[in-house]
Amino acid sequence: MTARPIAVVGASAAGLAAAETLRRSGWRGPLTLIGEEPHLPYDRPPLSKQLLHGVWEPEKLRLRTEEQLAPLDLDLRLGTRATGLDVATRTLTLDGTERLACAGIVIATGVAARTLPGADRLTGVHTLRTLDDALALRDRLAKGGTPASEGVAGGGGTRQLVIVGNGVLGCEAAAVARELGHEVTVVGIEETPMAAAVGTDVGTLLAEEHRARGVRLLTGAVDGFDTTPADPADGPGPQVTAVRLADGGTPGSRLPADTVLVAIGSRPAVDWLTDPALDTTDGLRCDAYCAAAPGIYAAGDVARWDHPAHGRPLRFEHRMNATEQGMAAARNLLAELAADGPTGTEDGTPAQERRPFAPVPYFWSDQYDLKIQAYGLTAGADRVETPVRDRAGRRILALYGREGRAVGVLAAGLPPRQIRALRAVVADPLPWEEARERIAAATAAG
Repeated sequence: MTARPIAVVGASAAGLAAAETLRRSGWRGPLTLIGEEPHLPYDRPPLSKQLLHGVWEPEKLRLRTEEQLAPLDLDLRLGTRATGLDVATRTLTLDGTERLACAGIVIATGVAARTLPGADRLTGVHTLRTLDDALALRDRLAKGGTPASEGVAGGGGTRQLVIVGNGVLGCEAAAVARELGHEVTVVGIEETPMAAAVGTDVGTLLAEEHRARGVRLLTGAVDGFDTTPADPADGPGPQVTAVRLADGGTPGSRLPADTVLVAIGSRPAVDWLTDPALDTTDGLRCDAYCAAAPGIYAAGDVARWDHPAHGRPLRFEHRMNATEQGMAAARNLLAELAADGPTGTEDGTPAQERRPFAPVPYFWSDQYDLKIQAYGLTAGADRVETPVRDRAGRRILALYGREGRAVGVLAAGLPPRQIRALRAVVADPLPWEEARERIAAATAAG
């Protein structure tokens, strides 16, 4: 009888980390890595930064080459889509027809970009989630639109780029497009860019930075697009010419655009998980060990799990969390399989106990030459203070609280030593006043 494999669904940073950890932790049985995209696992954060800017090529984003993957002895299924999962039998359906019965499964399918009705049929309207998305937008910007003006970077002229959405992705793409010399308008339903993620004070600092660089920032909801008939030389669908805002009576409600980036957030890639044994509300619901069901674990952007330190289910779309959770999910899956009976780890390695996954979240955002770094939870705070706010020096430090405890901290423009010291302040949520005192001590010691 052929041994059942462990399958990792999602050839992502989280999926790769899970596959490598399974082998390092002693799994000697079959190991299948399934990826919907045709590409080897690659790093996503540079898509909206170095790759879009043109300073990196796709090869530099690869997390592993074919040669580096070879020792894992993977059954690598790129360009393959998981379309179903039977929880009771741990059986995957691939591309709608193939059945793959598994010993265990790690789900790391990430998220998919949200878009606007009809946008996918228009030439010049883009999303930015995958490598192919980023290359298509980069190519569009590189071709240019209106004639170039003096001092504009690159060749081929400038584009009139409208970015719909003023969150992290929209702001990062705006920074790159301005550095490339394009005309950029960012429109969002929130008055302050990135306010939902980092709060108003930090968002205001970022807004000033973007305006100083020539980005136009508007508040409003998008009602649709104006187009001209398709030009076969440019693309198969009608060509976008403008973005319409919902309030048609507002001056400037029609925003001229030959290129549009829709950056209105993402949704967890759980549509294929229809088994009622799974809770797919805002991601795949897991316990503190990243288990969604017996023998089925999740990691990365798709996982919503019980965070032990915060006492509630959380889901992070952060790069560091993807790797750390992929490793944790793999170790806990193997521990469960070992406890249930003989597994493919029969190499003398002692069975490990499952451990709760309790990371200190970390994320960063690069916009122009400003690097923002944050530890803990910055979204959903009920209290925010900014003990350091130096707009002229482009320095800021913000402390975020929830229910009387400090849960997050963010900094930009501070010395690296001070920023590293901030992590300890929110590793375990401290009472607000104690956290304030430790923040003051950490910044004074710089």
